[in-house]
Amino acid sequence: MTRLRCAILDDYLNIALDVADWAKIGDRVDVTVFNHHFPTEAAAASALKDFEIVCAMRERTPFPGTLIAELPRLKLLLTSGMRNAAFDMEAAKQRGVVVCGTQYSQDPTAALTMGLILELTRGIGRENARMHAGEVWQTFPGIEIEGRTLGVVGLGKLGSKVAGLAKAFGMKVIAWSPNLTPERASEIGVSYASKEELFATADIITIHVVLSQRSRGLVSRDDLARMKPTAYLVNTSRGPIVDEQALLETLQQKRIAGAGVDVFSVEPLPVDHPFRKLDNMVITPHLGYVSVDALRAHYGQMVDTIEAWFRGEPPRRLA
Repeated sequence: MTRLRCAILDDYLNIALDVADWAKIGDRVDVTVFNHHFPTEAAAASALKDFEIVCAMRERTPFPGTLIAELPRLKLLLTSGMRNAAFDMEAAKQRGVVVCGTQYSQDPTAALTMGLILELTRGIGRENARMHAGEVWQTFPGIEIEGRTLGVVGLGKLGSKVAGLAKAFGMKVIAWSPNLTPERASEIGVSYASKEELFATADIITIHVVLSQRSRGLVSRDDLARMKPTAYLVNTSRGPIVDEQALLETLQQKRIAGAGVDVFSVEPLPVDHPFRKLDNMVITPHLGYVSVDALRAHYGQMVDTIEAWFRGEPPRRLA
């Protein structure tokens, strides 16, 4: 049997080979790990042109039709998760490339969201850094989240989970999304609000909608302008859902208390990006789904999918 080549992309933590049993396909597949992000589509095309199988991690490396066309040997394209907005599924189908996803057993993004909320309101990481730097004592008077209002934009599986965690902290929860009804909000145990009401009244706003053409720019300059000067914005969904230029200006002018952001329109975030210079912004490098447990599940399912593909039975097929 001719051996195939498999590329594992964007393994920033160099963890993929440790958390899954790639030996299960070792008699048929040669695996190459790429730890660094390709800076351009041309660089990706050059590096991947001889690979039949590619394992991608969510939207870290886009696969538009133009890239797929430059990969003549590509037969199987895998992504973590059951959707990937950066894959051109139609182009893959036309080329005869099989696309499959992986499933989450749990979603660590909800806990990260609460972590960002706690960092914004209690300054845990900030004060930890000061203590380790040898500074004298406390400088940051936090605020209590108990009794305050969390506004959830998007009350799907993840938004509902965050709402439950917030209620456990004693927060009041209101929610809105383009498709949310008062009845559905009541089923989850939160109050329905209009978009205008949510942005005007919530003490903390957290975003949990899927990126699509409809949700791109969903949080606009006008929405940010409605927020209270004491309010915080948290985004662990996708960068383009928020008008990033408007958010930058809002934070620079200190029109809101701060923001906690894990996702950006351009990732990795450029080292000279002005977000990195703001003292009222907590930024993390898209950690939402990055845990040992989640990566073990994703890479393990990728190995199993490659095995099943050899049998002609690829599971969780997306295209």
